Amino acid sequence: MTAAVEAQPGVKHTALAQKSAGHVIVDSLVAHGIKRAHVVPGESFLDVLDGLHDSTIETIVCRHEGGATYMAEADGKMNQLPGIAMVTRGPGAANAHVGLHTAWQDSTPMVLFVGLIPFAHRDREAFQEFDIKAWFDTGAKRVMVLDHAERASEIVAEALFAAMSGRPGPVVIGLPEDVIRQQIPAELHPPIPVATGGMTTVDSAALAEALAASSKPLFVTGGNDWTQEGADQLTAWLEKHHIPAAAEWRTQGTVPFDSPSYVGPIGYGRHRPTYDLLEETDLLVFVGTVPGDVITDGFLCRQDWKKKNFLVTIDPSLRGRSGPVSYQIVAKPDVFIRDLAKLELPVKDEWKDWTARMRGEQVTFAALPAAAPSSGQARMDTLMANLVPTLPADAMVTLGAGEHTNWAHRYFPTQRYASMISARNGSMGYSVPSAIAASLEYPGRRVVTIAGDGEFLMNGQELATAAQYGATPLVIVMDNQEYGTIRTHQERHYPERVSGTQLKNPEFALMAQAFGGVGIKVEHDADIPAAIEAALKAIDEDKVFALIHLVVEQRVKAY
Repeated sequence: MTAAVEAQPGVKHTALAQKSAGHVIVDSLVAHGIKRAHVVPGESFLDVLDGLHDSTIETIVCRHEGGATYMAEADGKMNQLPGIAMVTRGPGAANAHVGLHTAWQDSTPMVLFVGLIPFAHRDREAFQEFDIKAWFDTGAKRVMVLDHAERASEIVAEALFAAMSGRPGPVVIGLPEDVIRQQIPAELHPPIPVATGGMTTVDSAALAEALAASSKPLFVTGGNDWTQEGADQLTAWLEKHHIPAAAEWRTQGTVPFDSPSYVGPIGYGRHRPTYDLLEETDLLVFVGTVPGDVITDGFLCRQDWKKKNFLVTIDPSLRGRSGPVSYQIVAKPDVFIRDLAKLELPVKDEWKDWTARMRGEQVTFAALPAAAPSSGQARMDTLMANLVPTLPADAMVTLGAGEHTNWAHRYFPTQRYASMISARNGSMGYSVPSAIAASLEYPGRRVVTIAGDGEFLMNGQELATAAQYGATPLVIVMDNQEYGTIRTHQERHYPERVSGTQLKNPEFALMAQAFGGVGIKVEHDADIPAAIEAALKAIDEDKVFALIHLVVEQRVKAY
């Protein structure tokens, strides 16, 4: 907060420059290292938009608030700093809620700025008025309203700190349009350091003792609070000790796909039942995540209180966990791994056998299908078999929700941290916005997104944003003319009574062309290799996004 300067005898004071609160907000974001803001403009925060005009922050103008918050959420997953989204009051805030829920359940640092009605109009049901705290309080770490202009920089610093500290998550800041126009001293609040925790000597001894007593230990990596250095250190330690690691659902890549210690994803879509793996291991060490709903198959497995679970998380509340807690180490992944790397343990033959068996299952499961096309209708198996060999080591994949994502879970070679960006809350419409965010953040990397036909139409309009800012993802739309995941549940509980899940789709390839990219429709398996070659050529040579519209049979699954 900017404090009043008191006159002191013999001391000469220089008056601070004055700026509007909206401009100070932008200056504060710049001072914290924010590179990009995802925006759907509104008259309620024009002064902030004006501040962005001459700033170093890249303003990504999106076509829907859901797309903007998804992009910001993906940005938060890829970086140590929170992703930033800005939307207007009422309807804009309502549309933005989906990205906020994703950030909440996926523990992603994000700050959502929402323009509000003028302070003087509050509680009179002014145009687009709503109660920002009533709307967002249960789904955000903090909800703050800038009612005092002089606190503009302080509130930005507090919001970024809150989004990153403890278990990361979303923070909402309300900006009354008259308050952000007020002139205030331009002094900026410094960044607030975030505590990272660490392993004490007692923690280290407890973990060493548990590992020494274990015959089948298993690490589970998850969350978004890692760095590549930490991921590399963990991988080296695991491989040295012949200890396996699984990845939390849709977070593959922390331990590389080809590591001898990597034994696959765990949760929905696991190729062997989650229950089997979690029950067989005699020591689970969760790093960056906790055993929640998805990992425990609906709070069913690993519930025996005699089981040993070590939870490594900076969140002392262990929000979302289930089952036994044998020991908690309060630390972010990187600092825990820094201390773990110092832990020297004799390698047991049982560890080698256990890891080799689990790794063998994963290698068999992830082996690519035949690349030679069949004579029939297009197949996702054929597409993956022809696409994967073309991918560089730093390729990224983004996913929304649906059965189409399982082809990536099974085959995509995630070799680095954050090479799989997805919505772990099962939110549809995430694939295209997250792919755009990834392509803008890493313009030299191959970014692939696999979208279902139902999911694509929820935010496919953001391809206009991709064209506007030069994002070049490869978009694969798997068109099976249905909401496949829901159909699967329907067949299980209401067999032979298909209702509310069937779709009639447009020409997705023509849509891509209309948005300024390359679109290729593929109906026959034999045409897949040429379609991939043409799409990648368009991305690499013409510098545009490319979309492959793959028309497949219904009820064909990855496994």
